[in-house]
Amino acid sequence: MFTGVKVFSATKAKEREELGENVTRWMKSNSDLEIVDRVVAQSSDNEFHCYTLVLFYRHGKQQQQPPQP
Repeated sequence: MFTGVKVFSATKAKEREELGENVTRWMKSNSDLEIVDRVVAQSSDNEFHCYTLVLFYRHGKQQQQPPQP
């Protein structure tokens, strides 16, 4: 179950180079969110290549339970 979606996309070469840093920056500034799923897509034609990353999240990271023996 998710409560929100964040979409990152880049078409231009410089945008594609910075995409990972932008995602990392967003995740650090939203560290209270739990990423529960993601979709990565690439599309292209003769001139352009587009990368898209969709993050599905829920608010409030759940405390991890200690492993059961």
